[in-house]
Amino acid sequence: MATWFLVIIYLSFISLGIPDPLLGAAWPVIHPEIGASLESAGMLSMIVAGGTIVSSLSSGSLIRRLGTGKLTLFSCVLTAGSLLGFSVAPSLGWLVVLAIPLGIGGGAVDAALNHYVASNYKAHHMSWLHCFWGVGATMGPIMMSYYIAVHHSWRDGYAAVAMIQFSLVFLLLVTLPLWKRVARLHQSGHSSDSADPAAGLTSSGTEHALAAGSQHPLKIKGVKISLLAFLLYCGVETMVGLWGASFLVGARNITAETAAGWISLYYGGITAGRFITGFITLKVNNRMLILAGQLTAVAGSILLLLPLPNQITLIGFILIGLGLAPIYPGLLHETPTRFGKENSAKLMGYQMAVAYSGSTLLPLLFGLLATYTDINLFPAVVLIFVLLMLFSSEKVIRILKQNSIRKPL
Repeated sequence: MATWFLVIIYLSFISLGIPDPLLGAAWPVIHPEIGASLESAGMLSMIVAGGTIVSSLSSGSLIRRLGTGKLTLFSCVLTAGSLLGFSVAPSLGWLVVLAIPLGIGGGAVDAALNHYVASNYKAHHMSWLHCFWGVGATMGPIMMSYYIAVHHSWRDGYAAVAMIQFSLVFLLLVTLPLWKRVARLHQSGHSSDSADPAAGLTSSGTEHALAAGSQHPLKIKGVKISLLAFLLYCGVETMVGLWGASFLVGARNITAETAAGWISLYYGGITAGRFITGFITLKVNNRMLILAGQLTAVAGSILLLLPLPNQITLIGFILIGLGLAPIYPGLLHETPTRFGKENSAKLMGYQMAVAYSGSTLLPLLFGLLATYTDINLFPAVVLIFVLLMLFSSEKVIRILKQNSIRKPL
């Protein structure tokens, strides 16, 4: 039963990943057809992320009312319906309206499943959870590239993805009773699991839970800098997925269908990296994996920036994907260890909200910058954001070490 439960969670994350890169992959052909400006993609991305922020902040109360199973089912219904609407939308105005339920559908279930896995499973399960998001995110551009190249229609691509989402809705409906049964199973074993460190959290060496239960989570030292790392991470991940194809088409003169396929390889790098990371976490702690990933993303960003052949640019996108792979699940899984398990539920909601704020703001700001200057600035901006993420993440480590010295446990 527990195995089937994990399969359902993984499939749910596939459903979260499929829609995320579709807009960026198809935008080079969408915006001229519907008469929208280039920067409108940033606005649509902002609306989707805004809906996700609202629903992620409401996830706690929604889970208490509906339960995780019903919430996941309802989320997939919203995303499937929105994607089907995208496939027939006649104008930018309709895309704006449909972007609202698309964002709301993804937010609450994202925060709920992340909190559950961080609190109850080992680090490799978190990596594999987000690996399955990468499976969906890789499938999206591949499908869109196929429909643009063969059927000359981005609308058919959205319709095909909507049908996949509706298939998942049917699966979730059939297996809905399983969620309640497994929830009771976890509740019965909660006390013994929480006493065993192997049941959930992994130690990061010199990092410890430093939070007092009575202290507001945002006042814990290191939390605000950690939130900045989440903002920058999701901003970079979304910006590369949203604007990467436009950069390849506008700056490197690559065809739209080829650019969409290359962006699928970027998401493929994230997916493969998280699958591999799941095994590495059995031997290496999250802190080292996060640092290694950030340095790899820096290297990939530098390859995009240099005037090298297009094949090297592709390698740069793949390296960025591989580098980003361990960062997000690693930071999420470290939340209870770094800041206290009693604070992790609230902090998970805050982290989701801030992360999606990064997904909202940074791609939008770059879209405006590219519109009024040049799309060629894309690699430089990606590199700057990755370096800032590296700095903020390492700053958290230093704060935690200083506090562990000053305040022995």
